[in-house]
Amino acid sequence: MYCLFAAMKFLLPLAFFILPFSIFSSAQNQNFDIQGHRGARGLFPENSIYGFIEALKIGVNTLELDVVITKDSQVLLSHEPWLNESICSPVESSDKARYNIFNMTYDEVIQFDCGSKGNPKFPQQQKIATQKPLLKDVFDAVEKYVLENNLPKPFYNIETKGTPDGDNVFHPTPEVFMELVYNVVKEKNMLDRTIIQSFDPRTLIALKEMNCFLPQALLVFNADGVKKNLRRLAYKPAIYSPNYILVNKKVVKYCHKQGIKIIPWTVNDIEKMKEMIHLGVDGIITDYPDLFEQFK
Repeated sequence: MYCLFAAMKFLLPLAFFILPFSIFSSAQNQNFDIQGHRGARGLFPENSIYGFIEALKIGVNTLELDVVITKDSQVLLSHEPWLNESICSPVESSDKARYNIFNMTYDEVIQFDCGSKGNPKFPQQQKIATQKPLLKDVFDAVEKYVLENNLPKPFYNIETKGTPDGDNVFHPTPEVFMELVYNVVKEKNMLDRTIIQSFDPRTLIALKEMNCFLPQALLVFNADGVKKNLRRLAYKPAIYSPNYILVNKKVVKYCHKQGIKIIPWTVNDIEKMKEMIHLGVDGIITDYPDLFEQFK
């Protein structure tokens, strides 16, 4: 019942739950959801507490993050369900099976530094020694920071990383995966500020079949079109979240007509941001939330 109540709160008008950002409320007559992709990946190590704190300082509304599952059933932040050799050390090769997080305990995973190497794709990113954190620890750190600094409480957009071929290889089945994530969200009293997103419709369906109606975002990176993609679910998600190159006025209009918000990813260029805003999207996911300072 509480889960349903949380979803009802989310589906109320945007002004109820999204922090207003002046440039958008005045220019677009709407509130706008600025989401920090993996925290603030362009500035700090991805999916790190450092990055989330930086995103909060900048003023994001929502922290976007990725979760995987460890061998000992811990919900861990990581974009890939293995240790990526380009950002983690000591990782000696790109052997996904060797560094499969689903075959490693949390204590084993934290032996690796996933911040000191930086990221060659993001030269501005600060190099900081950090380990992949647990979801519960991210909740604790973020909530402590906003309380101590008198900041508005953010939303959390949690992406579950899964594919049919990866079931019981790189992650549990969708049903087990979603139960583990939901239990952490519930334990930390974050049901009213959590969104679940995925490219894999199975994980969203599994969540709904738990009789938990947390707001869902369907992630998309294909040319099938909005109608065909939405038909992969037997119900309307709260958010349609395509790659920004797939967004046009027709797609935005269709989503809004269906009562679905549209929040594209990952928009890292100021001109593309302006284009998306002009098209009428409801928010933007970006590695560089600091770019929004240029709108003030």
